[in-house]
Amino acid sequence: MSIFRTKSVSPNAFCDTGLKRCLSAFDLTFMGIGAIIGTGIFVLTGIAAANQSGPAVVLSFVLAGIACTFAALAYAELASSVGGSGSAYGYSYAAFGEFIAWIIGWDLILEYAVSVAAVANGWSGYFENALTAIGLGLPAMLTKGPIAGGLINLPASLIILSLMGLLILGVRESSRVNVAMVFVKLLTITVFIAVAGFNIHPENWHPFMPFGWFSEGSGGKPIGVLAGASIVFFAYVGFDAVSTAVEEARNPQRDVPIGIISSLVICTVIYIAVSGLLTGIVSYKDLNVSSPVAYSLQLLGYHWASALVATGVITGLTTVMLVLYYALTRIILAMSRDGLITPRLSKVHPKTQTPIPIIVGCGVVMSLIAGLVPLGELAELVNIGTLAAFVLVCLGVIAMRIRQPDLPRPFKNPFGILLPVLGVLSCGALMMFLPMVTWFRFLGWLAIGAVVYFTYSYRHSHLGREQALKAE
Repeated sequence: MSIFRTKSVSPNAFCDTGLKRCLSAFDLTFMGIGAIIGTGIFVLTGIAAANQSGPAVVLSFVLAGIACTFAALAYAELASSVGGSGSAYGYSYAAFGEFIAWIIGWDLILEYAVSVAAVANGWSGYFENALTAIGLGLPAMLTKGPIAGGLINLPASLIILSLMGLLILGVRESSRVNVAMVFVKLLTITVFIAVAGFNIHPENWHPFMPFGWFSEGSGGKPIGVLAGASIVFFAYVGFDAVSTAVEEARNPQRDVPIGIISSLVICTVIYIAVSGLLTGIVSYKDLNVSSPVAYSLQLLGYHWASALVATGVITGLTTVMLVLYYALTRIILAMSRDGLITPRLSKVHPKTQTPIPIIVGCGVVMSLIAGLVPLGELAELVNIGTLAAFVLVCLGVIAMRIRQPDLPRPFKNPFGILLPVLGVLSCGALMMFLPMVTWFRFLGWLAIGAVVYFTYSYRHSHLGREQALKAE
């Protein structure tokens, strides 16, 4: 048997799998917005401006958005043609075979799990600030993990467990909550844009590119517009989560591409507008704070707007966690059904039509990580893991165009393979601007994944067993 054994693409790619088909293009678009708008717009905008790009952080968002657009178009084509389990895992299985699919699935597990735990830590900080403001602050030992001198980050653990309960109830209920919270944070952003639009000081945009396109800062750390793009790329993590909803979309070949592309376009426009206004109302040097948007409004004296933004941050981070948590469970479900992970996890509850064993297992593990471990630079693993997934998805389009040129493609990238090639080059380039230590950690995680594959997954794969029986 070969580790490059490949799934065939068939009309059954969109068949019934026990999950409930209830998500429309509108739901999927808001799912993408829910996953994208969060940490990036409320936190990274200011940090990247202060430390990497200056006012040219606008260009960093544009470059990162262009790279994501190429990847989004590749996702849309594969979602409309390959179908199946969705996500870069499913697409890689069809294009490159089982081993590459396992590696990218292993990569995505790390990406989504670390993302949820990291965002939960940020959510906890804002939630604790809100409690303190009304005189109900928690003891310090319940807001920090043991390594940071506390007992447990209780809010971070509890928010993940709360989302676990919501996901168990069903994807329809989770989607409704997500839509409501997305409306709240879009209202928050609208208020910021309205206030900031009347308080711009053009002198704050000079110099526009204080760190140039790319150079080395103190300690050899990359700075400049390109380095900023590799950092703010985290702001776009999440639109790919829409592709994991293929099995729960009403009309996946139509709705999933619409959801992916619409959410990315909307969020890119919002990011450019907010980052431009933020650096126009406050000097970029003053934005290296945990909540730069709320902080900038405080400096202008709009305390009511600052409080509203703080509410939007809590809501926004909640939707990010919800969608990424959802995507994580669907990727593990697909891998379990393929036999690469124990099939005990692939059971779907007949009443809620949700994979409860996976939801509970992921929730418990992530709540412990968020409560006990300060993640720090592990968040950079999310960026490199996502970029690696995007590169493979773009390569997948190229491979499928060559291997199956006549495959029906309801959505097809124009200009042949030009856009997927540009996606490979742009996402690959952003990976090059990440710190070397991030590469070492990433490769270490993949090495562990390779060991798991050859000791368990290779021997238990359903596809491998089927091909072995045919060979006999």
